[in-house]
Amino acid sequence: MNTKQRLDAPLQIKSVSEAGEFEGYGSIFGNVDSYGDVVVKGAFKESLAAWKEKGRLPAMLWQHNMHEPIGVYTKVEEDDNGLYVEGRLLIDDDPLARRAHGHMKANSLTGMSIGYVLKEWEYDNDKEVFLLKEIELWEVSLVTFPANDEARISNVKSSLARGEVPRPSQFEKALRDVGLTRAQAKAFMASGYSALQSRDADADQALSLVKSLSKYF
Repeated sequence: MNTKQRLDAPLQIKSVSEAGEFEGYGSIFGNVDSYGDVVVKGAFKESLAAWKEKGRLPAMLWQHNMHEPIGVYTKVEEDDNGLYVEGRLLIDDDPLARRAHGHMKANSLTGMSIGYVLKEWEYDNDKEVFLLKEIELWEVSLVTFPANDEARISNVKSSLARGEVPRPSQFEKALRDVGLTRAQAKAFMASGYSALQSRDADADQALSLVKSLSKYF
């Protein structure tokens, strides 16, 4: 299942120098985000190996804007904590990079976010989370807010219109947006509608809600 997505995390800057150099984490392993996704250790392994073969590293962007690179990464690797990055903002050449640098020092820039293609995932019924097991990393952005609203019906619709497959958590959010309970949405995602029939007394109502998604897709 392949789809371009973003995954946000609180900006964990270990240090930032006057020259624009910084280090921190673009993604944390084992942390459940607001959409019920968990990045598994090793998820970036194949992608980082591919970048190494190319002799390059993922792009450093401002707010996921492909037209606004603001620096370069000098190291991107997995450690026990997550996706560790070291980079340098081009503060001598780019006014936007200087602005980002100032906000980082003032702690007013509060998020980091990765742009990626999800290659492999698994739903954990016990923990009720989606485990992201293989991620093709495209870029690591500095973002103002570490949360986004991609897991909405309009964005699921947009993904399908582009010929992409929505992320599992996006589709689950869409189910909840049209009225399913959290338990119903998770049951549907885990086992399909048959699970709703066996677990919920109001299965007919749930089915009508699921069918209502067709007007979006």
